[in-house]
Amino acid sequence: MSPPAISSLSAQCRVCGTLLSGVMSLVFRSVGIRRSSRNPNICTRCSTHIEEGRLAEITVLFADLTSFTELTHDLGAERTHEVVDAFLRMATEALVKHGAFIDKYIGDAVMALFNVPIRHDDHARRAILAAGELGSALKSLGDRFGLSLEASVGIATGYARVGRLGSEDNKDYTAIGDVVNLAARLQGKAGAGEILIGEESFAKHSAAFPEARPELLVLKGFREPVTAYRLHGKGGIRPADDAVATPVRERTSLGAIIFGILGAPCAVSTLIGPLAVAFGAGGLFGLAGALVFLDQSAARVPILVLASVAALANLYTLWHARKLRLQEKVGPHLIAMTTLEKRQSLFVLAASLATLGIVGFEIIAHAMLH
Repeated sequence: MSPPAISSLSAQCRVCGTLLSGVMSLVFRSVGIRRSSRNPNICTRCSTHIEEGRLAEITVLFADLTSFTELTHDLGAERTHEVVDAFLRMATEALVKHGAFIDKYIGDAVMALFNVPIRHDDHARRAILAAGELGSALKSLGDRFGLSLEASVGIATGYARVGRLGSEDNKDYTAIGDVVNLAARLQGKAGAGEILIGEESFAKHSAAFPEARPELLVLKGFREPVTAYRLHGKGGIRPADDAVATPVRERTSLGAIIFGILGAPCAVSTLIGPLAVAFGAGGLFGLAGALVFLDQSAARVPILVLASVAALANLYTLWHARKLRLQEKVGPHLIAMTTLEKRQSLFVLAASLATLGIVGFEIIAHAMLH
């Protein structure tokens, strides 16, 4: 299923700032950088190495369209496919809006992860709100098809190993751990229009959802009974402490464009790309050669200007890369620089500063001679 058109998408990648919409985004699309189908608020290059192969605290959500067997029997395969496709698109929109990463679609169900790749301290709360919005949106979807549509949702928080599984030809990014099994089992115990929330998911935000009722459940695969909290998702869920947020207008900066072009193919793990290194080497050695062989040429001034612009762009890229690392939007294993990355960064810094130094010297020397 192709990603749906979502009205509340970010104009820039939430991790690296690459433009994802507007005219300038066409530049990045031309080299294959676009919205990730798993989370449209990040770009495909950041999605490539998100939290790869590490243990992370996540919230897992399973949402399943109830009465699927009866639906298929009553409507037939063709009509059922249309309804399920509409449901999955609607569910994706509701989940992504709250920061979810769509792990997979399983028939008429969707599995989503929260807190990867974009970190949120309130990831469990976001999952609960997304589930409530999903339940509310199902009513309008049911009216569209003339059906009574409801979903059952299970939510659990815990640690899981996240990364890519599968063969070399076909790998799937997913999470492995008890938290995934717990969310799936809770969804199986949730009734139509209900949300079952694991104890860890509910604990940090219990005051926000006072209407939730605790239950002790016996779940397949779990030796001890599990405490969960049952919510009715009909009509949507609004937490007690939820204030109306003022929309923030995103600004498209020139810096984002510069970094998007000079950043590496994976903006998360390697923040200085080959193009930045080429700019540094070309600017420095090209400028030195031009000053020797074009001493009195009319091309001298444009070359000085272009070399200065390239050096300043590289310096901005280095600064922006450092800012991304300090923001800690990704795991520590991705923030740490390798030896090669450190050498590349030092070379780009030295070449850019040397280029600006040569340009400054030329300007001073020219002024003194005239």
